Amino acid sequence: MPLPVLAIHGGAGTLLRSKMSPEMEQQYRAELRTILQAGEQMLANGRGAMDVVCEAVRRLEECPLFNAGKGAVYTADERHELDASVMNGHTLAAGAVAGVSRVRNPVLAARAVMERGEHLLFIGAAAEAYVEKLGMEMVDPGWFGTPQRLEQLRRARAEAAGALLDHDGQASTPIMESKKFGTVGAVALDAAGHLAAATSTGGMTNKLPGRVGDSPLIGAGCYASDDSCAVSCTGTGEAFIRVAAAREVGALMEYAGLSLDEAARRVVFEKLGRVAGQGGLIAVSKDGAVSLPFNTEGMYRGSVQQGRPPVVGIYGEAEEAANLAH
Repeated sequence: MPLPVLAIHGGAGTLLRSKMSPEMEQQYRAELRTILQAGEQMLANGRGAMDVVCEAVRRLEECPLFNAGKGAVYTADERHELDASVMNGHTLAAGAVAGVSRVRNPVLAARAVMERGEHLLFIGAAAEAYVEKLGMEMVDPGWFGTPQRLEQLRRARAEAAGALLDHDGQASTPIMESKKFGTVGAVALDAAGHLAAATSTGGMTNKLPGRVGDSPLIGAGCYASDDSCAVSCTGTGEAFIRVAAAREVGALMEYAGLSLDEAARRVVFEKLGRVAGQGGLIAVSKDGAVSLPFNTEGMYRGSVQQGRPPVVGIYGEAEEAANLAH
């Protein structure tokens, strides 16, 4: 039986390392490590993959550094619309919510939909009313906002109008917000050999109200099957939807006999390329293999096997190797 394993991501995009202070870089890396260490302990205690991925994503939702939950980006009308989904690889059960603005932890709402309802996907105010009855913690919509995210919205508006500010990309985040895909996610294999995936997002800065990307769509931004792998995606949502990116990884493994890494890289570097898709994904196979490919300059990511220290990354592979050397 392969070792239990957890992988997480916190978004991908055009990384401006020149704008990343050592303190900020260490903060991102520390948050990723902390979440991975908590997940590793859960796996060591025999917790199931679904418990582990939901807790990892809940922690990412609670961290303002990432675009999910607290710290979610603003829509064009200065609101928050959050999406999330989960999938159980053992049973193929799944649940999702989209366009919610009062649910503190959308990933937990998605799990509640999966476990306690007859339907798979709920949207908007109806989703909020439904999951509130299921016991989800609700918050005022303003709880999700931060001054940094509001600043990013205003800069995005200026850029769209052609007035690119001279400090664009310098404040608040080392990833250019106009080229940042802020989904978060987790995939895991547990001691029983079962897989699970979870994905959550605050959407895209300055997006039109009502727009939904791949994150709450099973097969596009999230997928898990014990027959192959668990996948969580981050990127230009419309492109990931068009190629059914998450399911495509598993399909290439099941029907074409590809390894996890071969399948994941083909989706990221070939399938997405056909539709100008940018971003990346994290995947764990039924054999415990891990793949974390991305076609952007960076992706917040990390993985950990039970009983081993976590490994985290932000930049491309060459840069990470140089970083570790120092």
